Amino acid sequence: MSELHPNARRVADAARDCGLVVEIREFPEGTRTATDAARAIGVDVGQIVKSLVFAVEDEVVVALVSGPNRLDEARLAAAAGGSRVGKADAGTVRAATGYPIGGVPPIGHATRLRTFVDADLLGYDQVWAAAGTPRHVFGVEPHRLVEVSGGVVSDLARD
Repeated sequence: MSELHPNARRVADAARDCGLVVEIREFPEGTRTATDAARAIGVDVGQIVKSLVFAVEDEVVVALVSGPNRLDEARLAAAAGGSRVGKADAGTVRAATGYPIGGVPPIGHATRLRTFVDADLLGYDQVWAAAGTPRHVFGVEPHRLVEVSGGVVSDLARD
């Protein structure tokens, strides 16, 4: 097996530190979108965890959203106790998480970030999240994802 990308290694280490055993899989063709990831892994697009980084008021937060769902920004703001919300730019994402857009994992961030988990992810036995790059992913049981991310389960999807 080839050596893991340094970002994927950091995710594996963060998982281990949380007591989570993960197998990181690499897909050279990329898993940048939820549809690409689902196709590559061979799962339903709903099992793909999109890690979205937003600013609520002046706090950077992470929303873990099921693949086909569109995030309702007002619901995220309400869950985070704010009203002003906007998508974080690439520089903010990298500074807060330590990872590039398209590869942000749900754990192992460079800074401590509050995390909100789309309730729809709990409808699956296993979900798949980015592991530090647009080519690396790992599978996890949704309840463990909530636990290790410190996430708050919330209704985040647009109606």
